[in-house]
Amino acid sequence: MSFRFPLRAAGAALMTLALLGCTSLNRTPVTLVDYQPEAFDATTHARHYLGSPGRTCEAARRALLSQGYVVTAATEDGVVARKYFQPDAEHHVQLEFRVVCAPEGAQPGASVAFISGLKEQYIVRKVKESASLGVGGIGSLSLPVEGGMDSMVKVASETITEAGVYDRLFTLMAGFFDAIGSQPRTTVQATSE
Repeated sequence: MSFRFPLRAAGAALMTLALLGCTSLNRTPVTLVDYQPEAFDATTHARHYLGSPGRTCEAARRALLSQGYVVTAATEDGVVARKYFQPDAEHHVQLEFRVVCAPEGAQPGASVAFISGLKEQYIVRKVKESASLGVGGIGSLSLPVEGGMDSMVKVASETITEAGVYDRLFTLMAGFFDAIGSQPRTTVQATSE
């Protein structure tokens, strides 16, 4: 009979700890900050060019490379490029632009470029570790312990909506578009003397 009492007391203690752990699940949801509903403005993300989709995407690739972006994918009809920023020691920002080039159906030899930008933000956080304590016949109990490892945690991800960013990129693309069409490709050969 004396063996049952410690098991009941230990069971009650574990139940109390479990209920305390569940109270953190009843938090109210986080409100959206700076949410902008869709306006579907056709002038922000698209521009028309007199040239093939391949030529348009090449102009986009060169424009992004000229600004320090790392091109992760480039085809005749699409370009993906990223650039990384670190404003301070614990804050990291990544910008990614996706360009899709499609033939323009109304005009032969013309194309349209669609661009979408994505901004992701990360911060450095300590990783929480847990330690387990096992008691034979009852089970185990996990307790959080402050960790010593830092980890990058994504805190925000949003589409870039500022029209001026896209206007500047399309203007830069137009300059490279004109340069691609007007200059013949030449190769430089090394001469030995």
